[in-house]
Amino acid sequence: MVAGCKTFTPVRNTDIAPLPQSYNDSKDSTNSAQIKWKDFFTDKNLVALIDSALKNNFDLLTALQDIEIAKNDVRLRKGMLLPMVSAQAGAGLAKVGLYTSQGAGDASADITPGQFVPENLGDLMLGLNATWEVDIWKKLRNSKKAAFTRYLGSVEGKNFVITNLISEIANSYYELLSLDNQLDIIRETIQLQKNALEIVKIQKEASVVSELAVKKFEAEVLNSQSMEFDVLQQIKEGENKINFLLGRYPQPIVRDKSSFTAQLPQQIKAGVPSQLLANRPDIKQAELELFATKCDVKAAQAEFYPSFNISAGVGYDAFKASYLFTTPQSLIYSLAGNLVAPLINRNAIKAEFNKAKAYQIQAMYNYQKTILNGYVEVSNEVSHINNLEQLYNFKNKQVEALTKSIDISNDLFKYGKADYFEVLMTQRDALDAKLELIDAKKQQFNSVTNIYKALGGGWN
Repeated sequence: MVAGCKTFTPVRNTDIAPLPQSYNDSKDSTNSAQIKWKDFFTDKNLVALIDSALKNNFDLLTALQDIEIAKNDVRLRKGMLLPMVSAQAGAGLAKVGLYTSQGAGDASADITPGQFVPENLGDLMLGLNATWEVDIWKKLRNSKKAAFTRYLGSVEGKNFVITNLISEIANSYYELLSLDNQLDIIRETIQLQKNALEIVKIQKEASVVSELAVKKFEAEVLNSQSMEFDVLQQIKEGENKINFLLGRYPQPIVRDKSSFTAQLPQQIKAGVPSQLLANRPDIKQAELELFATKCDVKAAQAEFYPSFNISAGVGYDAFKASYLFTTPQSLIYSLAGNLVAPLINRNAIKAEFNKAKAYQIQAMYNYQKTILNGYVEVSNEVSHINNLEQLYNFKNKQVEALTKSIDISNDLFKYGKADYFEVLMTQRDALDAKLELIDAKKQQFNSVTNIYKALGGGWN
């Protein structure tokens, strides 16, 4: 008992660095994470895809089972606080040797007046048994508290799966729309290149240009056609990715590609960093896990103390069925209390305690890391959104200038004031700029989606 009463030092508190006051100079507390996802995304086709995924996605269905597992673990820990009661019924037959102390005693005794104890003696028993560990040191209550906290953490884990799922579907959907628009641009460019090729062939027949010019234009058409099939493959893979997230076999994804360039990304309000602690499910889950490990340490610490167990039983026991319920002759009962302290296995208990402390320290670092990661994600996306807006404006102006230069270069080429190389380069630059403009638009939508996720939006 003296050895059992000695305990070890618990985990010392580690200070957590405070969050900055803001992501930039603004301290506006308005936060877009409070917007429900059905109101945040305005594209009805995208909303329908997300709604389907929330019912059928396999990762989300798995997360729901994690909640069920955690819920039953709470029930288990709660049940351990209560007495364990069991019913017992038995029947037996025994013969003891005559040359034993029991056999010699039975041979000289009457089981009833005038009747010796039979050689083969029956045994019938019916009763109830109960055992109960009195939770003096709150070991069981701390275990229950840890289990309940992990149940709450599994709910936050499910919410985190939802935020990631919505973000992944939205980003994949915008990727599809951008690929659709890129495909249209490539096909328009192919048609322009074919028209230019026909002009070059005519000029070659008139000995204005050489065969080299014809082959250069043909090569450019073939290059654009190869780009077309590459984009078609990317579209197929993008559709299959979304179908996989929706838990269904490949099928066409309903979408309106014409709305992509006309849409404007939603304006985002980042709020203040401290709101991440309440909005982001992964931060809340890490916080709950940290609290659960503290309860684990307390439960492990209680193993060093003596445990107090109470056992009791009541029932009937007789050698013959007609005597089974004879009271008080066949009535049996027992009541015992045991105080047990660990002695020999102290090193094993110490190892469990130290392991629980190590898990607590891990959880503490993970909590700090999750907070820092959340802040960095939001900070990156806030900067990304601002820079993408400038990028898109410059790319749009570049496309306008290069689109006009295509017509100018074609006219100059017709009248011999520009060579074929200038026409080719102008067409190529215009194609690249248009594709980059579509990609910049996609990045704008993706960045808005990503910051919505980073702020902790989407699960509500």
